[in-house]
Amino acid sequence: MTVTQEGARTYEVRTYGCQMNVHDSERLSGLLEEAGYVPASDSETADVVVFNTCAVRENADNRLYGNLGHLRPAKVRNPRMQIAVGGCLAQKDQGEIVRKAPWVDVVFGTHNIGSLPVLLERARVEGEAQVELKESLETFPSTLPTRRESAYAAWVAISVGCNNTCTFCIVPSLRGKEKDRRPGDVLAEVRTLVEQGVLEVTLLGQNVNTYGVEFGDRLAFGKLLRACGDVEGLERVRFTSPHPAAFTDDVIAAMAETPNVMHQLHMPLQSGSDRVLRAMRRSYRAERYLGIIERVRAAMPDAAISTDIIVGFPGETEEDFQGTLDVVRQSRFANAFTFQYSIRPGTPAATMPDQVPKEVVQERYERLVALQEEISWEENKKQVGRTLDVLVAEGEGRKDDATRRLSGRAPDNRLVHFAAGDETPRPGDLVTVEVTYAAPHHLVADGPVRGLRRTRAGDAWEARQGGSGGGPGVMLGMPTIGRPAPAPAPAANGCSLT
Repeated sequence: MTVTQEGARTYEVRTYGCQMNVHDSERLSGLLEEAGYVPASDSETADVVVFNTCAVRENADNRLYGNLGHLRPAKVRNPRMQIAVGGCLAQKDQGEIVRKAPWVDVVFGTHNIGSLPVLLERARVEGEAQVELKESLETFPSTLPTRRESAYAAWVAISVGCNNTCTFCIVPSLRGKEKDRRPGDVLAEVRTLVEQGVLEVTLLGQNVNTYGVEFGDRLAFGKLLRACGDVEGLERVRFTSPHPAAFTDDVIAAMAETPNVMHQLHMPLQSGSDRVLRAMRRSYRAERYLGIIERVRAAMPDAAISTDIIVGFPGETEEDFQGTLDVVRQSRFANAFTFQYSIRPGTPAATMPDQVPKEVVQERYERLVALQEEISWEENKKQVGRTLDVLVAEGEGRKDDATRRLSGRAPDNRLVHFAAGDETPRPGDLVTVEVTYAAPHHLVADGPVRGLRRTRAGDAWEARQGGSGGGPGVMLGMPTIGRPAPAPAPAANGCSLT
């Protein structure tokens, strides 16, 4: 199927939210293409526009209804056009979406994304909106057809749902209880991806290190990491996100002892105050968190650790906030996603007393960001003079055209901008460079490229450029955080897949 096929209907998927939403959007795109739709070009309004929504980010509903309003004139002009809304906000608001925006054709939830093509056809034939939401998962998303954004890196979901009850987070009620895939199914998908040219996979779950709870193996996640080490051709393995309460030493050992598992860890802190952690219903304390950091660094001194932090949770005092700053100082995070707490209807925290005034939250947030910027810069300066193997990326360096550089990710996931040299590498190829400069959020290597390895992943990327390609596939509405593919930053108030 190509975008020039006569009579084919075009589609666009617009994604907001966390990495799980990105994973789902790749499946939605795959389902639509299997049903005969083709990606819309950048210059046209698609016949089918799908919003894959987030219910966690601040003003998520306002953003959705604003975008739906902007599309209404296009729908009036094009009788063939259909609009579908799925994801967490659809699961939460359900019939409210059609009431507020009656020009929407389909509303579907987090548990039945595989129903989208059928619902679109039913809406077309019956001439009325189709609202279908399920209370439990119908089909594990990874088993659905996929249109991946990246030729060289891929998400692999190992579980969906969450068994935690964090008071700031609505995700468990929208995604349901944790469901785990069997290890054999996960590894089969990984091997298939590698055969297609993928060099890097990121294992994905709301809480990856409780993987195995459904089939009774508390050590399953560490075993899965080690098994990924036996997949020939798989060069980089990452995962997101673990929960500190369930983080065990066997996972640290698996990371340290499996050569293709990267020494990079994203582990949400949320707060450094034990009192606030208790109010958040985060079942760990600052001492345990710091102990994990210490053991990770003892096993992997070069590990880059990142985190999520919420500032201004209800009842947070200056003393509580100082506890967060103390943990940040001790942890020496490579980077941190920092968020100002805001009320999320439907969460226990929304009705808690002692909501912190906005101006206090803002002032604390600015202090935290300033501290973390200082630490990130100091940690990045330690990379100057080091020789790194960089996986060349697509779309990571927003100023690459102006600076005549290319960009990619080091093994520890730091962003590296480098001078291309005489032989231009392709996304998916690997280059060896020496870091010459450090900024808080990236490294620069302006010397000559010391080595270039053209890979199967680069071949796969090049083959795509001559293929149907055509459109954006998954349109991301959030800042990027790294590979695989442009991906959104963890959402505020805890939707960081933990």
